[in-house]
Amino acid sequence: MSDKQPLITHLYTADPSAHAFNGRIYIYPSHDRETDIQDNDNGDQYDMNDYHVFSLDSLSGPVTDHGVVLKQEDVPWVSKQLWAPDAATKDGKYYLYFPARDKEGIFRCGVAVSDKPEGPFAPQEHYIKGSYSIDPACFVDTDGSAYLYFGGLWGGQLQCWQKEGHFDAAWSGPQELTGEGVAAQGPRVAKMTDDMLEFTETPREALIVDEAGKPIQADDHKRRFFEAAWMHKYQDKYYFSYSTGDSHLLAYAVGDSPYGPFTQRGTILEPVVGWTTHHSIVEFEGRWYLFYHDSSLSGGKNHLRCVKAREIFYDEKGDIHI
Repeated sequence: MSDKQPLITHLYTADPSAHAFNGRIYIYPSHDRETDIQDNDNGDQYDMNDYHVFSLDSLSGPVTDHGVVLKQEDVPWVSKQLWAPDAATKDGKYYLYFPARDKEGIFRCGVAVSDKPEGPFAPQEHYIKGSYSIDPACFVDTDGSAYLYFGGLWGGQLQCWQKEGHFDAAWSGPQELTGEGVAAQGPRVAKMTDDMLEFTETPREALIVDEAGKPIQADDHKRRFFEAAWMHKYQDKYYFSYSTGDSHLLAYAVGDSPYGPFTQRGTILEPVVGWTTHHSIVEFEGRWYLFYHDSSLSGGKNHLRCVKAREIFYDEKGDIHI
């Protein structure tokens, strides 16, 4: 496995959510496509309309493309933009979580179900009640409890939901909280029902704090949450990792509960080719891997990306290193 080579080259792919299912690695990415829409900070150029699933039995082996597993036209509530998905399994079923704009242009999170990790996936008729914004990431804890993390600023509309349950369109577009002493908006988390299809509770903020226990500030763009939530567990600690957006870092924070608070611990990955950075972290055959993307395959076009992977390591303090 070479960090310099994309895993998938016949399609443009991004936002890889990787999982170890049944002795294989399955990758659930976005499927980028060519568009005439110009780059803008609202993300309109990311105009994806379907999902593929990929799998491989070793990080050095060939990648299998299982084809289209869900299309935009198959989801009744969606108008456009099938952005970064994730997947989870429970009781023999597989669940694909995905964000998209509803018929009113508001981002929501939906779920589709399959009997196989490679799909195809059958979508639920409605989005998850109480969901909003983008980048759903489903974490199933060792006790079987499942949690959905989500949220993204600017085009992802998280800043429009400063009051829970109320969408404020005045905050639409590339803007966010700012100012001295103003805490950053954090990602959202909600526990899932046993059938993995709905929330059991109103989503709450997953607080990210500094070493002194104080909330990360809105103007601290190298540490504040922007998008690309991911949760994994290592030695009974909860590792929440995320993108810092316009500073182009993958950062992480660690806590003792799936709800947080999470203490900021540093950076996993420096900026890559292209504007966005998005990832997942998975253990496979006793080793840990970071899956991520950049825009190298397209020569640097922000909306045409490729998935890569590299091994990561933990030191004696539990800090992550590449």
